[in-house]
Order: sequence, then C-alpha cells, then structure tokens
Amino acid sequence: MWIGWIEFDLLLGDVQSLKQKRSILRPLVADLNRRTEAAAAEVGAHDLHRRALVGVSVVAGDAAHVRTVLDRAERAVAEEHPEITLLSTRRGLHSSED
Repeated sequence: MWIGWIEFDLLLGDVQSLKQKRSILRPLVADLNRRTEAAAAEVGAHDLHRRALVGVSVVAGDAAHVRTVLDRAERAVAEEHPEITLLSTRRGLHSSED
C-alpha cells in the first residue's frame, strides 16, 4: 500500500474577510475532491485572510498511481484557478512497509 500527500501554500486574491476566503476555498476543495478522487481539505492558516494551506492525500496499491493523482491535483491548483497564486508545494510518498 502507498500513501501520498501534497500540501499547497496558497496566496488568495483580493480577500478582505474569512467569509470571502471560504467562498474561494470551498469550490477549490470540492474541485480537487472531484477531479482527483482523493481527500482534500483546508489544513492550515485558518485565521489568515489571504493565505491558505490545502492538503490532498491518496492511498493506492502502487506508487505510480499515487504520483499521477498528486500531479493532477497540482496542475488543477496551478493552472485552473486564476484567483489563487500557488506559492509552494510539499509532497510525501510512503509505503506501508516503511
């Protein structure tokens, strides 16, 4: 079994409140869940208006599939959400035998 995760450090556009932040992040997280068939959630920077940490995790039988899913998630965030600036990403990939 392979477990993979990716964390996105995001800068949001002209956001003035936490309510506006949520209105951007909810559709993003829903899009990631739908496109990748993996678990996605806001995982940090909850109290900051213009910053967010979003994580995606996946479990699969082989490492190649995990990498494909994580690559798809990264492309979706970087290319298809112009209101969001992707500042950095962090990844992890572990085997159940580690």
